[in-house]
Amino acid sequence: MNKTLRNILIVIGILILLVSPVISGYNKMISLEQKVNIAQGNIESDLQRRSDLIPNLVETVKGFAKQEEKIFTDIANARAKLGGAGNVNERANADNELSGALSRLLVVVENYPELKSNENFRSLMVQLEGTENRINIARKDYNTAVSEYNTTIKKFPNSLVASVFRFGEKPYYKASEGAKEVPKVDFNTGK
Repeated sequence: MNKTLRNILIVIGILILLVSPVISGYNKMISLEQKVNIAQGNIESDLQRRSDLIPNLVETVKGFAKQEEKIFTDIANARAKLGGAGNVNERANADNELSGALSRLLVVVENYPELKSNENFRSLMVQLEGTENRINIARKDYNTAVSEYNTTIKKFPNSLVASVFRFGEKPYYKASEGAKEVPKVDFNTGK
């Protein structure tokens, strides 16, 4: 083997050793970013499912609780905000607002025992409870995917690859400040 061929093979070997971690890191970041996108899509899908159930639930309750118009308006406004949310933080805030309005609606339902025994209402509540559980799991899955992605892009040498290829940190799905407060429900009907 001549000396030139050997030098060329050594240079090629060194280049492979240098480029391999870059390619590997890039591919890992792409995979993790896709996991984040899938998890975000799952949240959106479950939020849409809940949003589709709410009009049926509201219509069922309206027949029994006509004087609770403010709660129905709050639910409609929160659904509209959720539909118009442009990013994860806006979606989380709108989601929390809608959850609060639904909680107030469910507290109102306690005053109407005949409503609680209504077959349509019970069926809708079972579906809504299942959907709320799905949303909670989807939020956790999203935050887990974001954590893995953000950790990967911050570790060396991936941080260098991330900065070159502009992989940015993803936001976590957080509860809004108001979500920690117990919703206030006023059972006074203006008497």
